Amino acid sequence: NFVKHFFYFIRKTREVKLVTLWTADGHDAEGIPVRDVGSVSYNAAIESAAMSDTDEQVSNFALLVQREAERRGFDSAQRKVIIGDGARWIWNMADELFPGAIQFVDLYHAKGTVSEAARAVFGINNEFGQCKTKQWRDDLEAGNIDRIIGDLEVFQKREPAAETCIKYLQTNRQRMSYPEFRNQGLCTSSGVAEAGCKWAIGARLKRAGMHWTLTGANAIIALWSNRLSARFDDYWIRRVTA
Repeated sequence: NFVKHFFYFIRKTREVKLVTLWTADGHDAEGIPVRDVGSVSYNAAIESAAMSDTDEQVSNFALLVQREAERRGFDSAQRKVIIGDGARWIWNMADELFPGAIQFVDLYHAKGTVSEAARAVFGINNEFGQCKTKQWRDDLEAGNIDRIIGDLEVFQKREPAAETCIKYLQTNRQRMSYPEFRNQGLCTSSGVAEAGCKWAIGARLKRAGMHWTLTGANAIIALWSNRLSARFDDYWIRRVTA
């Protein structure tokens, strides 16, 4: 399995987009698929991901993703998987660059979305709401999307978060077939991209008192991504010999 994961990290008016790639052929003691140690690579930049059907060339961030996929041999993988947080631009890019790859919404983010809807509908400290949150999260893992939508429909006219969640679930229904994905031996969620956002981006660019130009931020992002991807020396060799 070769997994590609898209996430993005927002810092004020700038948006750092991150793509991570890894293999997941191993399993833990319970038979659950896990990423292979040392297989993760990162690439990120403050670049636009906007694309339209009339564009002759893909976006700058799509080019970065494409290069990383070529570097890692994504196209030659036996099974290709795209994991995203549900943003539409991610799936548009996946359709454009990697048609035929399996797509699904990261289970962690899907659970977060239904949890936010439950808090908006029932309140933060409501005991019934807490029970409903757990039920909806369990329903997600079991693939019971229609039951969650049915519960939310009662509230959608008075609570915008309920309607937003319904649209989210309906749009990504096919990307939330978690029991089927697990039966295929696929990871249904991952902390790899979250860790990338934290260590490759946040820990390096968000320290106290830091201020960045666009050029400077992209330069340090590139350096840090290459270091975390175990290709730091190659990065400098290419520049010395250029």
